[in-house]
Amino acid sequence: MTGSTIKDVPEEWEVRGTETPFRGKKTSVRTDDVVMPDGSVATRDYQVHPGSVAVLALDGDGRALVLRQYRHPVREKLWEIPAGLLDVPGENPLHAAQRELYEEAHVKAEDWRVLTDVYTTPGGCDEAVRIFLARGLSEVEGERFEVEDEEADMELARVPVADLVRGVLAGELHNNCLVVGVLSLVAAEQGDGLDTLRPAQAPWPARPFEA
Repeated sequence: MTGSTIKDVPEEWEVRGTETPFRGKKTSVRTDDVVMPDGSVATRDYQVHPGSVAVLALDGDGRALVLRQYRHPVREKLWEIPAGLLDVPGENPLHAAQRELYEEAHVKAEDWRVLTDVYTTPGGCDEAVRIFLARGLSEVEGERFEVEDEEADMELARVPVADLVRGVLAGELHNNCLVVGVLSLVAAEQGDGLDTLRPAQAPWPARPFEA
């Protein structure tokens, strides 16, 4: 196969029955009875997620803006790129990403492009994440967004991309969006260049939106 023929395609197998045994504040758990290719029926449990956006914000010195935040499920403080949930169904992901960059880092950007789209854990969750590349950074005037819970302890830093790559490959950095975003950035730079990335309003079939 050539690279142009390798792509994911939509497909939906028959569901004989479904229930939602758990509903949380932002996500839920669904149980589906799915018909397999041989006609048998298998039960599949998965988390239903609204989707997320993340931002690899790159300054003029080649440094990425990163945050360190406590993540209770894994019992670690992780270095991450700014990110957040798509809280409103059909919300424009670019607008959500701009909001997250402002709220978490008090920064705005002039140039926005889509870096990559990923499913975080497609075997057990339907979360889709759009990772943006933001350039042309500047500080936002006015009061900072009031943080709470884990975000109240958040640290902010600007780190050279090369240092983040080394941390990823050394097994020292683990956040999904940071890992995917940083390695995608390097691949794009070494490929056709950052200016050839998709526009910020590129279609996103996993989470359709209005421009």
